[in-house]
Amino acid sequence: MLEAILIGLVAALGVFGDQLGSLYINRPIILGPLVGLILGNVEQGLIIGASLELFFMGAVSVGAYIPPDTIVGGVLATAFAISMGNGIETAVTLAMPIALLSQAMGNFFNVFNSIILRFTDKYGEKGNYRGVVATHWLIGMLTIVRRFLLVFFAFYLGSEVVGNMINAIPEFVTSGMAAAAGLLPALGFAMLMRMTVNKQNVPYYFLGFALASYMKVPILGVAILGVILILVKFNFLEPKAAAVTVGGEVIEEVMEDEDF
Repeated sequence: MLEAILIGLVAALGVFGDQLGSLYINRPIILGPLVGLILGNVEQGLIIGASLELFFMGAVSVGAYIPPDTIVGGVLATAFAISMGNGIETAVTLAMPIALLSQAMGNFFNVFNSIILRFTDKYGEKGNYRGVVATHWLIGMLTIVRRFLLVFFAFYLGSEVVGNMINAIPEFVTSGMAAAAGLLPALGFAMLMRMTVNKQNVPYYFLGFALASYMKVPILGVAILGVILILVKFNFLEPKAAAVTVGGEVIEEVMEDEDF
């Protein structure tokens, strides 16, 4: 019971990843170790969380696209995999179906959110600031409570059922999922590249690939070089302009070069 409550609270915490300014605490790589900490296996939680992070890397909201619920999918898949003593294969097998089911439930509850938003419009027309804030909090709390209850009841009531279901899956299916798990990171990166790579930054992608693959530069070294390129490309190191004023009028701007 206590573990189910704490895991449900982890899912509720993930909701604040967007509510507090895109803190990314809703990602599996953050929530996975927290689930592992609750279940007494932080290392496995970190491994599964990192694997699911690659799996869900392209699951971001762009335009009208609503991605699968990575919060519920990541938390429950990690919790079931650890509690049943299984590894990444089980987590990957469960993550997407659970995420899609939670997304479908979320779309159903959005119907009620649209009704609440009508009251928001009425409060706005009347200049009722407190009413607008109250409806905002109501929608947020419904989102948090929905994910908490879903994760709580799924883990508390369904761990044995899910365990039996996993054990009933033929070995060739789990072996295939293990092989697919090795390909999913590449798929996640490909989905991410479709949204970010363009003619301006694609040379830097191949530069990082060449440094890591052919010159054997460690990942940390590539990351440091990337930070340096960002500082240079976006003129963070350019001297600042200082205005020279006489009688309140700006007559000249001079460049100040800061010393270390």
